[in-house]
Amino acid sequence: MPAPHSRVLLRGGSVHSPAHPAATAMVTVDGTVAWVGDERGAAGQVRDVDDVRDLAGRLVTPGFVDAHVHVGKTGFALQTLDLSTATSLPDALDQLANGCGDSTGRVVVAHGWDESRWPEDRAFTGSELDRAVGGRVAYASRVDAHSAVVTAALVELDRSITTLPGWRGNGAVDRDAHHAARAVVDSLRSVDERRAALLTALRRAASVGLTCVHEVNAPHIAPYDDLDLVDSLRAEHVLPDVVGYWGALQGGEHPDAAVAGFAGDLCADGALGSRTAALNAPYADADTSGHLYVDAQHVRDHVVWCTGRGVQAGFHVIGDRALDAVVAGLRQAAERLGTARMVAARHRLEHVEMPSTEGIAVLAALGVVASVQPAFDAAWGGAEDLYERRLGAERASTMNPFATMHRAGVLLAFGSDSPVTPMAPWAGVRAAVLHSRSDERLSLAAAFAAHTRGGHRARGHDEAGVLSPGADASYAIWDASGLPPAPDGGALPDIAHDGALPTCVRTVVSGAVAFDAEDPA
Repeated sequence: MPAPHSRVLLRGGSVHSPAHPAATAMVTVDGTVAWVGDERGAAGQVRDVDDVRDLAGRLVTPGFVDAHVHVGKTGFALQTLDLSTATSLPDALDQLANGCGDSTGRVVVAHGWDESRWPEDRAFTGSELDRAVGGRVAYASRVDAHSAVVTAALVELDRSITTLPGWRGNGAVDRDAHHAARAVVDSLRSVDERRAALLTALRRAASVGLTCVHEVNAPHIAPYDDLDLVDSLRAEHVLPDVVGYWGALQGGEHPDAAVAGFAGDLCADGALGSRTAALNAPYADADTSGHLYVDAQHVRDHVVWCTGRGVQAGFHVIGDRALDAVVAGLRQAAERLGTARMVAARHRLEHVEMPSTEGIAVLAALGVVASVQPAFDAAWGGAEDLYERRLGAERASTMNPFATMHRAGVLLAFGSDSPVTPMAPWAGVRAAVLHSRSDERLSLAAAFAAHTRGGHRARGHDEAGVLSPGADASYAIWDASGLPPAPDGGALPDIAHDGALPTCVRTVVSGAVAFDAEDPA
């Protein structure tokens, strides 16, 4: 692994630092920030450093944290057919037919289709997918990754798929049937293919200014061994820090796993797009209220178990019925453990898209982190968009209440849920600043903090995520030319518009270069 320079001076730009709001320069020593200041101070540092870097007016910020990533799935999605650009059902099938010849391995994999954006307003069937890929083993997951369409050749590899909850006929799968289909796909991939996918995803993360990602794994997402593969890759390459979570009740088959928590995609329910999120009232466009996978007792027992072991508990939770169950379980756990132990444990919930006022108050009082995805609102939160079609205008208008949670004192940590939406932290910040509801918009400073410090605080590292003397030297350098300073963001650029966003030039993790656009080697 390349060693970092022992003493590096960055000068001639702007540095986003609470220690020096007008900073233009920074010195790091052996992976730690040693000094932040202005050009006059930088001149006195030159003789004492090993390397001087002229920023040429560029911006330095602490590295972003993506608090919800599926690293392996992201890597495979980057290597396989991307159907997110399909504008209709025939277009999606044409892309599958034209692209399946480029697919490597023993299975054709595609990701990202969203029938809610197609004029047909329906997914392709298994028979249509069969014809498009010439009868090959194929798996095509919906954009939310909670349902998919598979071919008959894939079902032949595990006929139990058709007997499981979530088999909807003609290749359509969700819930247990979807998990079984995904397991078939994973069984057809070699360890080398998995390593390559994980490396691809982490290198992509570094290229967009991420210095830390939270790997949100679970038995139905990817093999547990992915966590070990990530560790081996980080021993060989300079890559973003990876905080591992395993989403299984009381650890499942890995109760002694060395993870930050048994949290993440431990699913209390599903997703709105696939109509599997658990709702208190039926969907507006289907005769179902979704599916609840845990109850308050499950939540209580899991939280108590994790707290006793000094690790975080957490759940994927989207629908209001699921949130009610999880909040009830958290309150029951607090009755057993006491509020102080709950707050100290810093448990977490993923997505939290439909919290009630009471639920928000409970999360704040118990110190529970809300790991949220602003890109979801940008993609599906507008008028007549997916959320409104699934829920109706009244329920959709209360979703993703970032500002309300922030005002109530809930700790927000931003993420992408990649590959559901791309790892694109500046876009996530902008999505929170330009929320589809004006009363739920965050200030630039608050949104930026949620995508930097928030992610560190979500794992219990309260002092990380700022550039000040003594801090870890994990940062990104950005070309923000053409973007004026934000009125309330210090050195941060004004991104409250639909124009260009800052471009990552270099990413440094604990003093070592993980990405350099000007020197890709």
